[in-house]
Amino acid sequence: MPADRPAAVRPAAGIVLVDKPGGMTSHDVVARARRAFGTRKIGHAGTLDPMATGLLVLGVEGATRLLTFIVGLDKTYEATIRLGAATDTDDADGVIIEERDASSLASADILAAIEPLTGTIAQVPTRVSAIKVDGKRAYDLARQGIEVELKAREVTVARFDVLAERRDGQAVDLDVVVDCSSGTYIRALARDLGAALGVGGHLTALRRTRIGPFDVAGAASLDGLADASTLSPAVVAAAVLGRLDVTDDEARDLRHGKRLAGAATRLDGGRAAAIAPDGSLVGIVERRGDDLKSAMNMPEEQPR
Repeated sequence: MPADRPAAVRPAAGIVLVDKPGGMTSHDVVARARRAFGTRKIGHAGTLDPMATGLLVLGVEGATRLLTFIVGLDKTYEATIRLGAATDTDDADGVIIEERDASSLASADILAAIEPLTGTIAQVPTRVSAIKVDGKRAYDLARQGIEVELKAREVTVARFDVLAERRDGQAVDLDVVVDCSSGTYIRALARDLGAALGVGGHLTALRRTRIGPFDVAGAASLDGLADASTLSPAVVAAAVLGRLDVTDDEARDLRHGKRLAGAATRLDGGRAAAIAPDGSLVGIVERRGDDLKSAMNMPEEQPR
């Protein structure tokens, strides 16, 4: 009889930071990571357009449960906005639908137009966004030539700074850095800035450099995925939500769905990462009255 094949060793749960190159989708990166790590259980926290580069956060195995707590974090982008032309996608991948001479724009006028686009604003998402309209993605409807009216959403732009300004014929290119809340469309900022100045605008480059506490400087290249460092679930959860140390008995109770009676005073915020004495992540706990209850439990690591 043939010998039994040894069971494949599953990779450890963890978070991997990847520097996505341009020209590929976030799903393409996930597919490469699945091959590199030898598992299909990999997801990401927030897509990047094919044109965009920069930080993509991947969850491996049980750490995919943490992605829901990462996707809503604030982000930082570096981008280039071209004033003088508008496109049907609000970026360089689209077709130019309007061109105007922006060469006479004064730098002070550009900065003045940026001011209303900072702080808490009502932003209409780009028509090629992934927002669903009647169950269909806006970008799919746009490709079919169907016009849809997307509702404005409240977003926060904490920083919208011009790093450099270049003039090329009738166009003005702005290198900018933006700190913003999750759900902010940088393409929409380019579109709205161009509209406010009366010359049209679109995005020609976009790079995500930060998601919450995670920086692209610590990210692996796509070709280096096999050797990429994996952040432990405990380290990541504590960095995102704060840390709550629990005893072995408390860890067991949380894993069994029990509440920690009267323990809400131990929590500074609404949620925290419950860390067992051995340093492992038990799960995410939240307040329930005076008690703490697990909102998400991590699967326990099996001996290897």
